[in-house]
Amino acid sequence: MRHSKHLLPLLLLLSLLLLSQTLAKPIPSLADDELEWTEEDDEEFESLLAIDDSVESNGGSTTSEPQILRKAQKIVTDLNNDNARRVVGENELVMLLGYAPWDKKSAALMPRFAQAATELREMGSPVVMAKVDGDRYPKVASLYGIKGYPTLLLLVNGTSERYGGGITGDEILIWVRKKTGVPVTRLSSEDSAKQFLKKYKKYAIGFFENYEGPESEAFAKVAAANNETQFVATDKFEIAKLLYPQVSSNENFVGLVKPENDKFEKFEGKFEEGEILDFVEKHKFPLVSVLTEEKSGWIYSSPIQIQVFIFAEQDYFEVDKPFIEDVARKFKTKVMFVYVDSTEEDLAKPFFSLYGTEPDDTLVTAFDNRNHSKHLMEKKLTKANLEEFCLALQQGIIPPFLKSEPVPKEKGLIEKVVSKNFEAAVLESPENVFLEVYAQQCVECEATTKVVEKAAKHFEGTSNLKFARIDASLNEHPKLETTNYPTLWFYPVGNKSNPLKVSKKSSVEDVINFVNEKIRQGEETEADKKDEL
Repeated sequence: MRHSKHLLPLLLLLSLLLLSQTLAKPIPSLADDELEWTEEDDEEFESLLAIDDSVESNGGSTTSEPQILRKAQKIVTDLNNDNARRVVGENELVMLLGYAPWDKKSAALMPRFAQAATELREMGSPVVMAKVDGDRYPKVASLYGIKGYPTLLLLVNGTSERYGGGITGDEILIWVRKKTGVPVTRLSSEDSAKQFLKKYKKYAIGFFENYEGPESEAFAKVAAANNETQFVATDKFEIAKLLYPQVSSNENFVGLVKPENDKFEKFEGKFEEGEILDFVEKHKFPLVSVLTEEKSGWIYSSPIQIQVFIFAEQDYFEVDKPFIEDVARKFKTKVMFVYVDSTEEDLAKPFFSLYGTEPDDTLVTAFDNRNHSKHLMEKKLTKANLEEFCLALQQGIIPPFLKSEPVPKEKGLIEKVVSKNFEAAVLESPENVFLEVYAQQCVECEATTKVVEKAAKHFEGTSNLKFARIDASLNEHPKLETTNYPTLWFYPVGNKSNPLKVSKKSSVEDVINFVNEKIRQGEETEADKKDEL
Protein backbone atom coordinates (compact mmCIF):
# COMPACT_ATOMS: atom_id res chain seq x y z
CA MET A 1 0.00 0.00 0.00
CA ARG A 2 2.60 2.51 -1.03
CA HIS A 3 1.89 5.94 -2.48
CA SER A 4 -0.65 5.17 -5.20
CA LYS A 5 -3.97 6.44 -6.38
CA HIS A 6 -5.23 2.93 -6.88
CA LEU A 7 -6.70 0.66 -4.29
CA LEU A 8 -4.09 -1.96 -3.77
CA PRO A 9 -5.22 -5.44 -3.02
CA LEU A 10 -3.36 -5.78 0.28
CA LEU A 11 -3.18 -9.48 0.72
CA LEU A 12 -1.31 -11.35 3.37
CA LEU A 13 -0.01 -14.85 2.72
CA LEU A 14 -1.68 -17.56 4.76
CA SER A 15 0.71 -19.28 6.99
CA LEU A 16 0.87 -22.52 8.82
CA LEU A 17 3.05 -24.11 11.35
CA LEU A 18 4.94 -26.92 12.76
CA LEU A 19 3.59 -30.27 13.78
CA SER A 20 5.42 -33.41 14.61
CA GLN A 21 6.03 -36.94 13.85
CA THR A 22 4.68 -40.17 12.44
CA LEU A 23 3.96 -42.42 9.55
CA ALA A 24 3.20 -42.19 5.88
CA LYS A 25 0.03 -44.23 5.49
CA PRO A 26 -3.39 -42.67 5.97
CA ILE A 27 -4.53 -43.89 9.46
CA PRO A 28 -1.89 -46.53 10.02
CA SER A 29 -1.34 -48.59 13.13
CA LEU A 30 1.38 -46.87 15.16
CA ALA A 31 4.45 -48.73 16.41
CA ASP A 32 5.99 -47.58 19.70
CA ASP A 33 9.45 -46.98 18.22
CA GLU A 34 8.00 -44.82 15.46
CA LEU A 35 6.36 -42.55 18.03
CA GLU A 36 9.44 -42.02 20.12
CA TRP A 37 9.69 -38.34 21.18
CA THR A 38 13.07 -37.29 22.62
CA GLU A 39 13.81 -34.55 25.14
CA GLU A 40 15.51 -32.58 22.38
CA ASP A 41 12.42 -32.83 20.19
CA ASP A 42 10.22 -31.79 23.08
CA GLU A 43 12.32 -28.72 23.86
CA GLU A 44 12.29 -27.64 20.23
CA PHE A 45 8.56 -28.22 20.00
CA GLU A 46 7.67 -26.26 23.15
CA SER A 47 10.09 -23.45 22.31
CA LEU A 48 8.77 -23.02 18.81
CA LEU A 49 5.14 -23.00 19.69
CA ALA A 50 5.46 -21.00 22.94
CA ILE A 51 2.38 -22.63 24.31
CA ASP A 52 1.68 -22.13 27.95
CA ASP A 53 0.76 -25.29 29.76
CA SER A 54 -0.44 -23.31 32.76
CA VAL A 55 -4.04 -23.46 31.51
CA GLU A 56 -3.88 -27.22 31.75
CA SER A 57 -2.15 -27.31 35.13
CA ASN A 58 -4.54 -24.77 36.64
CA GLY A 59 -7.63 -26.79 35.90
CA GLY A 60 -8.35 -25.28 32.49
CA SER A 61 -10.13 -26.83 29.52
CA THR A 62 -9.64 -30.52 28.90
CA THR A 63 -9.00 -29.65 25.22
CA SER A 64 -6.14 -27.21 25.73
CA GLU A 65 -3.73 -26.38 22.94
CA PRO A 66 -0.88 -28.50 24.39
CA GLN A 67 -3.15 -31.55 24.49
CA ILE A 68 -4.29 -30.95 20.91
CA LEU A 69 -0.69 -30.58 19.78
CA ARG A 70 0.51 -33.71 21.53
CA LYS A 71 -2.33 -35.68 20.02
CA ALA A 72 -1.78 -34.21 16.57
CA GLN A 73 1.96 -34.89 16.61
CA LYS A 74 1.15 -38.60 16.50
CA ILE A 75 -0.88 -38.38 13.32
CA VAL A 76 1.12 -35.98 11.17
CA THR A 77 3.78 -37.31 8.83
CA ASP A 78 7.18 -35.67 9.04
CA LEU A 79 8.64 -35.41 5.52
CA ASN A 80 12.38 -35.50 4.90
CA ASN A 81 14.81 -36.21 2.07
CA ASP A 82 14.35 -39.97 2.45
CA ASN A 83 10.57 -40.36 2.58
CA ALA A 84 9.00 -37.36 0.82
CA ARG A 85 8.60 -38.89 -2.65
CA ARG A 86 7.35 -42.17 -1.21
CA VAL A 87 4.73 -40.55 1.04
CA VAL A 88 3.36 -38.37 -1.74
CA GLY A 89 3.56 -41.14 -4.31
CA GLU A 90 1.73 -43.73 -2.20
CA ASN A 91 -1.14 -41.47 -1.11
CA GLU A 92 -3.74 -39.85 -3.30
CA LEU A 93 -4.38 -36.94 -0.91
CA VAL A 94 -1.66 -35.23 1.11
CA MET A 95 -2.05 -31.94 2.97
CA LEU A 96 1.47 -30.54 3.20
CA LEU A 97 2.66 -27.74 5.41
CA GLY A 98 5.96 -26.07 4.74
CA TYR A 99 7.33 -24.19 7.75
CA ALA A 100 10.49 -22.80 9.28
CA PRO A 101 11.27 -23.14 12.98
CA TRP A 102 11.92 -19.39 13.32
CA ASP A 103 8.61 -18.32 11.76
CA LYS A 104 6.26 -16.74 14.29
CA LYS A 105 3.20 -17.11 12.06
CA SER A 106 3.86 -20.82 11.75
CA ALA A 107 3.89 -21.11 15.52
CA ALA A 108 0.78 -18.98 15.94
CA LEU A 109 -1.25 -21.01 13.47
CA MET A 110 0.02 -24.39 14.61
CA PRO A 111 -2.79 -25.13 17.11
CA ARG A 112 -5.39 -24.44 14.43
CA PHE A 113 -3.79 -26.83 11.98
CA ALA A 114 -3.40 -29.36 14.76
CA GLN A 115 -7.11 -29.10 15.48
CA ALA A 116 -7.94 -29.74 11.82
CA ALA A 117 -5.53 -32.67 11.64
CA THR A 118 -7.04 -34.28 14.73
CA GLU A 119 -10.63 -33.89 13.58
CA LEU A 120 -9.89 -35.21 10.10
CA ARG A 121 -8.33 -38.28 11.69
CA GLU A 122 -11.37 -38.80 13.92
CA MET A 123 -13.65 -38.52 10.89
CA GLY A 124 -11.72 -41.24 9.11
CA SER A 125 -10.56 -38.92 6.36
CA PRO A 126 -8.15 -40.46 3.82
CA VAL A 127 -6.12 -37.25 3.72
CA VAL A 128 -2.54 -37.67 4.92
CA MET A 129 -1.51 -34.67 7.00
CA ALA A 130 2.19 -33.90 6.56
CA LYS A 131 4.73 -31.20 7.25
CA VAL A 132 8.26 -30.35 6.21
CA ASP A 133 10.88 -28.13 7.79
CA GLY A 134 11.95 -26.12 4.74
CA ASP A 135 15.09 -24.87 6.45
CA ARG A 136 16.28 -28.36 7.27
CA TYR A 137 15.07 -29.99 4.04
CA PRO A 138 15.27 -27.30 1.30
CA LYS A 139 15.26 -29.90 -1.48
CA VAL A 140 11.89 -31.23 -0.32
CA ALA A 141 10.50 -27.72 -0.02
CA SER A 142 11.75 -26.88 -3.52
CA LEU A 143 10.33 -30.12 -4.92
CA TYR A 144 6.82 -28.98 -4.00
CA GLY A 145 7.25 -25.30 -4.78
CA ILE A 146 7.47 -24.08 -1.20
CA LYS A 147 9.22 -20.70 -1.33
CA GLY A 148 7.96 -18.94 1.78
CA TYR A 149 6.77 -19.84 5.24
CA PRO A 150 4.39 -21.00 6.23
CA THR A 151 2.88 -22.57 3.10
CA LEU A 152 0.00 -25.02 2.90
CA LEU A 153 -0.60 -27.22 -0.13
CA LEU A 154 -3.03 -29.97 -1.03
CA LEU A 155 -1.33 -32.63 -3.13
CA VAL A 156 -3.73 -34.69 -5.24
CA ASN A 157 -1.86 -37.57 -6.86
CA GLY A 158 1.26 -35.43 -6.60
CA THR A 159 -0.24 -32.32 -8.19
CA SER A 160 -0.32 -29.37 -5.80
CA GLU A 161 -3.07 -26.87 -5.14
CA ARG A 162 -2.43 -23.79 -3.01
CA TYR A 163 -4.50 -23.44 0.11
CA GLY A 164 -7.28 -20.89 -0.29
CA GLY A 165 -9.31 -21.10 2.90
CA GLY A 166 -9.50 -19.32 6.21
CA ILE A 167 -7.11 -19.32 9.15
CA THR A 168 -9.03 -21.01 11.95
CA GLY A 169 -8.96 -24.73 12.65
CA ASP A 170 -12.57 -25.07 11.52
CA GLU A 171 -11.87 -23.19 8.29
CA ILE A 172 -8.88 -25.40 7.49
CA LEU A 173 -11.04 -28.45 8.15
CA ILE A 174 -13.84 -27.10 5.96
CA TRP A 175 -11.47 -26.37 3.08
CA VAL A 176 -9.86 -29.81 3.18
CA ARG A 177 -13.21 -31.60 3.29
CA LYS A 178 -14.59 -29.50 0.43
CA LYS A 179 -11.54 -30.20 -1.70
CA THR A 180 -11.61 -33.92 -0.96
CA GLY A 181 -15.22 -34.63 -1.79
CA VAL A 182 -17.41 -33.48 1.12
CA PRO A 183 -18.68 -29.99 0.20
CA VAL A 184 -22.04 -30.40 1.98
CA THR A 185 -22.77 -32.00 5.34
CA ARG A 186 -26.17 -33.72 5.43
CA LEU A 187 -28.08 -33.90 8.70
CA SER A 188 -30.96 -36.31 9.21
CA SER A 189 -31.45 -36.38 12.99
CA GLU A 190 -31.90 -33.88 15.80
CA ASP A 191 -28.91 -35.30 17.64
CA SER A 192 -26.63 -34.75 14.64
CA ALA A 193 -28.04 -31.24 14.22
CA LYS A 194 -27.41 -30.38 17.86
CA GLN A 195 -23.85 -31.67 17.60
CA PHE A 196 -23.41 -29.59 14.46
CA LEU A 197 -24.64 -26.46 16.25
CA LYS A 198 -22.16 -27.00 19.07
CA LYS A 199 -19.32 -26.84 16.57
CA TYR A 200 -20.41 -24.32 13.93
CA LYS A 201 -21.67 -20.77 14.47
CA LYS A 202 -21.46 -19.77 10.82
CA TYR A 203 -22.92 -21.86 8.00
CA ALA A 204 -25.07 -21.89 4.88
CA ILE A 205 -28.16 -24.07 5.15
CA GLY A 206 -30.20 -25.68 2.41
CA PHE A 207 -33.56 -27.38 2.89
CA PHE A 208 -34.56 -29.59 -0.04
CA GLU A 209 -37.06 -32.43 -0.37
CA ASN A 210 -35.15 -35.71 -0.71
CA TYR A 211 -32.02 -33.68 -1.59
CA GLU A 212 -33.29 -33.65 -5.16
CA GLY A 213 -33.98 -31.12 -7.88
CA PRO A 214 -32.02 -28.32 -9.60
CA GLU A 215 -32.14 -26.18 -6.43
CA SER A 216 -30.31 -28.83 -4.40
CA GLU A 217 -27.81 -29.35 -7.22
CA ALA A 218 -27.11 -25.61 -7.43
CA PHE A 219 -26.59 -25.48 -3.65
CA ALA A 220 -24.07 -28.34 -3.84
CA LYS A 221 -22.15 -26.64 -6.66
CA VAL A 222 -21.91 -23.43 -4.65
CA ALA A 223 -20.70 -25.43 -1.64
CA ALA A 224 -17.89 -26.88 -3.75
CA ALA A 225 -16.96 -23.45 -5.14
CA ASN A 226 -16.94 -21.67 -1.77
CA ASN A 227 -13.78 -22.41 0.20
CA GLU A 228 -14.53 -20.99 3.63
CA THR A 229 -18.17 -21.42 4.66
CA GLN A 230 -19.56 -24.67 6.05
CA PHE A 231 -22.55 -25.84 4.00
CA VAL A 232 -25.20 -28.05 5.57
CA ALA A 233 -28.34 -29.56 4.07
CA THR A 234 -31.36 -31.45 5.32
CA ASP A 235 -34.58 -32.82 3.90
CA LYS A 236 -36.46 -32.70 7.20
CA PHE A 237 -38.42 -29.62 8.23
CA GLU A 238 -37.83 -30.06 11.95
CA ILE A 239 -34.06 -30.19 11.38
CA ALA A 240 -34.18 -27.12 9.15
CA LYS A 241 -36.17 -25.34 11.87
CA LEU A 242 -33.55 -26.22 14.43
CA LEU A 243 -30.75 -24.87 12.26
CA TYR A 244 -32.65 -21.82 11.03
CA PRO A 245 -35.62 -20.96 13.30
CA GLN A 246 -37.20 -18.60 10.75
CA VAL A 247 -38.02 -21.44 8.33
CA SER A 248 -41.80 -21.33 8.01
CA SER A 249 -42.81 -23.72 5.24
CA ASN A 250 -41.87 -26.95 3.53
CA GLU A 251 -40.68 -25.12 0.42
CA ASN A 252 -37.06 -25.29 -0.69
CA PHE A 253 -35.00 -22.86 1.30
CA VAL A 254 -31.46 -21.44 1.49
CA GLY A 255 -30.16 -19.24 4.30
CA LEU A 256 -26.97 -18.07 5.96
CA VAL A 257 -26.34 -18.09 9.71
CA LYS A 258 -23.65 -15.92 11.32
CA PRO A 259 -22.61 -15.35 14.93
CA GLU A 260 -22.80 -11.55 14.67
CA ASN A 261 -25.71 -9.07 14.59
CA ASP A 262 -28.24 -9.80 11.84
CA LYS A 263 -27.56 -13.45 12.52
CA PHE A 264 -30.05 -14.90 10.02
CA GLU A 265 -29.95 -14.03 6.32
CA LYS A 266 -32.58 -15.53 4.00
CA PHE A 267 -31.88 -16.08 0.32
CA GLU A 268 -34.57 -14.39 -1.77
CA GLY A 269 -33.25 -14.87 -5.30
CA LYS A 270 -33.53 -17.54 -7.97
CA PHE A 271 -32.18 -20.96 -7.03
CA GLU A 272 -29.30 -20.70 -9.48
CA GLU A 273 -25.63 -21.30 -8.78
CA GLY A 274 -24.50 -17.76 -9.54
CA GLU A 275 -27.13 -16.06 -7.40
CA ILE A 276 -26.64 -18.39 -4.43
CA LEU A 277 -22.88 -17.92 -4.56
CA ASP A 278 -23.24 -14.14 -4.75
CA PHE A 279 -25.61 -14.25 -1.77
CA VAL A 280 -23.18 -16.24 0.38
CA GLU A 281 -20.13 -14.20 -0.61
CA LYS A 282 -21.75 -10.82 0.08
CA HIS A 283 -23.66 -11.75 3.25
CA LYS A 284 -20.84 -13.61 4.98
CA PHE A 285 -19.41 -10.43 6.49
CA PRO A 286 -20.63 -8.88 9.75
CA LEU A 287 -22.19 -5.42 9.65
CA VAL A 288 -18.79 -3.99 10.58
CA SER A 289 -15.70 -6.12 9.99
CA VAL A 290 -12.65 -5.59 12.19
CA LEU A 291 -9.36 -5.40 10.32
CA THR A 292 -6.61 -7.61 11.70
CA GLU A 293 -3.47 -8.92 10.07
CA GLU A 294 -5.03 -12.37 9.79
CA LYS A 295 -8.32 -11.11 8.32
CA SER A 296 -6.83 -8.58 5.91
CA GLY A 297 -6.84 -10.87 2.89
CA TRP A 298 -10.41 -11.93 3.63
CA ILE A 299 -11.52 -8.29 3.81
CA TYR A 300 -9.58 -6.96 0.82
CA SER A 301 -10.83 -9.77 -1.42
CA SER A 302 -14.45 -8.97 -0.68
CA PRO A 303 -16.73 -8.92 -3.73
CA ILE A 304 -18.41 -5.79 -2.32
CA GLN A 305 -16.95 -3.08 -4.51
CA ILE A 306 -17.22 -0.13 -2.10
CA GLN A 307 -15.39 -0.40 1.22
CA VAL A 308 -15.60 2.21 3.97
CA PHE A 309 -12.82 2.21 6.58
CA ILE A 310 -13.31 3.81 9.98
CA PHE A 311 -10.16 4.59 11.97
CA ALA A 312 -10.55 5.29 15.68
CA GLU A 313 -9.30 4.25 19.06
CA GLN A 314 -11.27 1.32 20.46
CA ASP A 315 -13.10 3.30 23.17
CA TYR A 316 -14.28 5.97 20.75
CA PHE A 317 -15.37 3.39 18.20
CA GLU A 318 -17.50 1.53 20.75
CA VAL A 319 -19.42 4.76 21.42
CA ASP A 320 -20.17 5.25 17.71
CA LYS A 321 -20.62 1.58 16.83
CA PRO A 322 -24.44 1.44 17.27
CA PHE A 323 -25.16 4.13 14.68
CA ILE A 324 -22.39 2.85 12.39
CA GLU A 325 -24.11 -0.55 12.37
CA ASP A 326 -27.44 1.14 11.64
CA VAL A 327 -25.93 2.78 8.56
CA ALA A 328 -24.18 -0.45 7.57
CA ARG A 329 -27.50 -2.25 7.72
CA LYS A 330 -29.00 0.20 5.19
CA PHE A 331 -26.16 -0.43 2.74
CA LYS A 332 -25.79 -4.16 3.34
CA THR A 333 -24.11 -5.95 0.39
CA LYS A 334 -23.63 -2.55 -1.32
CA VAL A 335 -21.04 -1.02 0.98
CA MET A 336 -18.67 -2.93 3.25
CA PHE A 337 -17.77 -1.34 6.59
CA VAL A 338 -14.40 -2.01 8.20
CA TYR A 339 -13.11 -0.79 11.56
CA VAL A 340 -9.37 -0.23 12.06
CA ASP A 341 -7.91 0.45 15.49
CA SER A 342 -5.90 3.63 14.87
CA THR A 343 -3.44 2.68 17.61
CA GLU A 344 -2.41 -0.46 15.70
CA GLU A 345 0.42 1.06 13.67
CA ASP A 346 1.06 -1.93 11.44
CA LEU A 347 -2.54 -1.83 10.29
CA ALA A 348 -3.39 1.88 10.34
CA LYS A 349 -0.16 3.61 9.35
CA PRO A 350 -0.10 2.38 5.72
CA PHE A 351 -3.55 3.92 5.25
CA PHE A 352 -2.47 7.18 6.88
CA SER A 353 0.52 7.28 4.55
CA LEU A 354 -1.75 6.63 1.57
CA TYR A 355 -3.88 9.61 2.55
CA GLY A 356 -0.98 11.76 3.73
CA THR A 357 -2.44 12.29 7.18
CA GLU A 358 -1.85 11.54 10.85
CA PRO A 359 -5.34 12.04 12.32
CA ASP A 360 -5.90 13.04 15.92
CA ASP A 361 -9.58 12.13 15.70
CA THR A 362 -11.75 9.51 14.01
CA LEU A 363 -11.03 9.23 10.29
CA VAL A 364 -13.37 7.81 7.64
CA THR A 365 -12.04 6.80 4.22
CA ALA A 366 -13.34 4.69 1.36
CA PHE A 367 -12.13 2.68 -1.61
CA ASP A 368 -14.28 2.21 -4.71
CA ASN A 369 -13.07 -0.78 -6.70
CA ARG A 370 -15.41 0.05 -9.55
CA ASN A 371 -13.02 2.77 -10.69
CA HIS A 372 -10.02 2.17 -8.40
CA SER A 373 -10.50 5.43 -6.55
CA LYS A 374 -10.05 6.40 -2.92
CA HIS A 375 -12.12 8.91 -0.95
CA LEU A 376 -12.07 10.83 2.30
CA MET A 377 -15.06 11.89 4.40
CA GLU A 378 -14.19 15.44 5.39
CA LYS A 379 -17.18 15.96 7.68
CA LYS A 380 -17.33 14.85 11.30
CA LEU A 381 -18.44 11.27 11.88
CA THR A 382 -22.16 11.31 12.64
CA LYS A 383 -24.92 8.98 11.53
CA ALA A 384 -26.31 11.52 9.05
CA ASN A 385 -22.90 12.41 7.61
CA LEU A 386 -21.87 8.76 7.26
CA GLU A 387 -25.12 7.88 5.52
CA GLU A 388 -24.74 10.86 3.17
CA PHE A 389 -21.15 9.85 2.40
CA CYS A 390 -22.12 6.24 1.61
CA LEU A 391 -25.03 7.28 -0.59
CA ALA A 392 -22.77 9.62 -2.58
CA LEU A 393 -20.21 6.82 -2.94
CA GLN A 394 -22.87 4.45 -4.21
CA GLN A 395 -24.06 7.06 -6.72
CA GLY A 396 -20.50 7.80 -7.82
CA ILE A 397 -20.76 11.55 -7.26
CA ILE A 398 -17.88 12.06 -4.83
CA PRO A 399 -14.64 13.21 -6.48
CA PRO A 400 -11.67 10.98 -5.69
CA PHE A 401 -9.29 12.01 -2.94
CA LEU A 402 -5.93 13.22 -4.22
CA LYS A 403 -3.13 13.52 -1.71
CA SER A 404 -1.58 16.98 -1.85
CA GLU A 405 0.83 19.23 -0.02
CA PRO A 406 -0.28 22.83 0.67
CA VAL A 407 0.05 25.20 -2.29
CA PRO A 408 3.36 27.06 -1.88
CA LYS A 409 3.19 30.85 -1.52
CA GLU A 410 6.49 31.61 -3.23
CA LYS A 411 8.01 30.61 -6.57
CA GLY A 412 11.71 30.00 -6.97
CA LEU A 413 14.02 29.21 -9.84
CA ILE A 414 12.32 25.82 -9.95
CA GLU A 415 8.63 26.11 -9.09
CA LYS A 416 7.25 23.67 -6.55
CA VAL A 417 4.06 22.05 -7.86
CA VAL A 418 1.54 20.16 -5.72
CA SER A 419 -1.58 18.21 -6.54
CA LYS A 420 -3.87 21.14 -5.77
CA ASN A 421 -2.23 23.45 -8.32
CA PHE A 422 -1.04 20.89 -10.90
CA GLU A 423 -3.71 21.93 -13.40
CA ALA A 424 -2.97 25.63 -13.13
CA ALA A 425 0.81 25.40 -12.79
CA VAL A 426 1.42 22.82 -15.51
CA LEU A 427 -1.51 21.93 -17.75
CA GLU A 428 -3.02 25.41 -18.00
CA SER A 429 0.24 27.35 -17.90
CA PRO A 430 0.91 29.55 -20.99
CA GLU A 431 4.56 28.48 -20.81
CA ASN A 432 6.46 25.37 -21.79
CA VAL A 433 6.98 23.39 -18.59
CA PHE A 434 9.93 21.14 -17.80
CA LEU A 435 8.75 18.98 -14.88
CA GLU A 436 10.86 16.86 -12.57
CA VAL A 437 8.87 14.14 -10.78
CA TYR A 438 10.63 12.73 -7.75
CA ALA A 439 9.88 10.88 -4.52
CA GLN A 440 11.20 10.92 -1.01
CA GLN A 441 13.89 8.35 -0.28
CA CYS A 442 14.63 8.05 -4.01
CA VAL A 443 18.34 7.26 -4.35
CA GLU A 444 18.64 8.24 -8.04
CA CYS A 445 16.69 11.49 -7.68
CA GLU A 446 19.52 13.50 -6.15
CA ALA A 447 21.74 13.30 -9.24
CA THR A 448 18.85 14.13 -11.55
CA THR A 449 17.86 17.10 -9.39
CA LYS A 450 21.36 18.59 -9.77
CA VAL A 451 21.11 18.29 -13.56
CA VAL A 452 17.69 19.99 -13.58
CA GLU A 453 18.89 22.79 -11.32
CA LYS A 454 21.83 23.58 -13.62
CA ALA A 455 19.58 23.52 -16.67
CA ALA A 456 17.07 25.80 -14.96
CA LYS A 457 19.87 28.22 -14.12
CA HIS A 458 20.93 28.20 -17.77
CA PHE A 459 17.43 29.13 -18.98
CA GLU A 460 16.73 31.64 -16.18
CA GLY A 461 14.84 34.62 -17.63
CA THR A 462 13.48 32.74 -20.68
CA SER A 463 9.94 34.11 -21.08
CA ASN A 464 8.17 31.05 -22.49
CA LEU A 465 9.72 28.38 -20.28
CA LYS A 466 9.66 27.39 -16.64
CA PHE A 467 11.14 24.54 -14.65
CA ALA A 468 9.07 22.81 -11.98
CA ARG A 469 9.19 19.80 -9.72
CA ILE A 470 6.65 17.71 -7.82
CA ASP A 471 7.07 15.17 -5.03
CA ALA A 472 4.88 12.30 -6.23
CA SER A 473 5.12 10.54 -2.88
CA LEU A 474 3.14 13.41 -1.33
CA ASN A 475 1.03 14.52 -4.29
CA GLU A 476 -1.28 12.66 -6.65
CA HIS A 477 -3.01 13.67 -9.85
CA PRO A 478 -4.76 11.48 -12.42
CA LYS A 479 -2.96 13.25 -15.28
CA LEU A 480 0.49 12.94 -13.76
CA GLU A 481 2.19 10.14 -15.67
CA THR A 482 4.53 8.40 -13.22
CA THR A 483 5.76 4.83 -13.20
CA ASN A 484 9.11 5.24 -11.45
CA TYR A 485 11.34 7.93 -10.01
CA PRO A 486 12.82 10.19 -11.08
CA THR A 487 10.80 10.97 -14.21
CA LEU A 488 11.30 14.03 -16.42
CA TRP A 489 8.52 15.48 -18.58
CA PHE A 490 8.37 18.35 -21.04
CA TYR A 491 4.91 19.88 -21.47
CA PRO A 492 4.95 21.91 -24.72
CA VAL A 493 2.74 24.95 -25.25
CA GLY A 494 -0.32 24.02 -27.29
CA ASN A 495 -0.08 20.29 -26.57
CA LYS A 496 0.03 19.88 -22.79
CA SER A 497 -2.08 16.70 -22.98
CA ASN A 498 0.81 14.91 -24.71
CA PRO A 499 3.94 15.57 -22.65
CA LEU A 500 7.31 14.35 -23.90
CA LYS A 501 9.36 12.06 -21.70
CA VAL A 502 13.00 12.99 -21.17
CA SER A 503 15.61 10.40 -20.24
CA LYS A 504 16.51 10.59 -16.56
CA LYS A 505 20.09 9.82 -17.58
CA SER A 506 20.34 13.07 -19.55
CA SER A 507 23.29 15.32 -18.86
CA VAL A 508 22.94 19.07 -18.42
CA GLU A 509 23.94 19.53 -22.05
CA ASP A 510 21.37 16.94 -23.17
CA VAL A 511 18.59 18.75 -21.31
CA ILE A 512 19.61 22.15 -22.72
CA ASN A 513 19.72 20.84 -26.29
CA PHE A 514 16.39 19.03 -25.87
CA VAL A 515 14.62 22.11 -24.50
CA ASN A 516 16.05 24.43 -27.17
CA GLU A 517 14.93 22.05 -29.91
CA LYS A 518 11.37 21.71 -28.56
CA ILE A 519 11.00 25.46 -28.04
CA ARG A 520 12.22 26.08 -31.59
CA GLN A 521 9.82 23.48 -32.98
CA GLY A 522 6.97 25.07 -31.06
CA GLU A 523 7.78 28.52 -32.35
CA GLU A 524 7.94 27.23 -35.93
CA THR A 525 4.57 25.53 -35.50
CA GLU A 526 3.01 28.75 -34.20
CA ALA A 527 4.52 30.72 -37.10
CA ASP A 528 3.10 28.24 -39.61
CA LYS A 529 -0.36 28.61 -38.06
CA LYS A 530 -0.19 32.39 -38.38
CA ASP A 531 0.89 32.13 -42.01
CA GLU A 532 -2.08 29.90 -42.76
CA LEU A 533 -4.39 32.55 -41.34
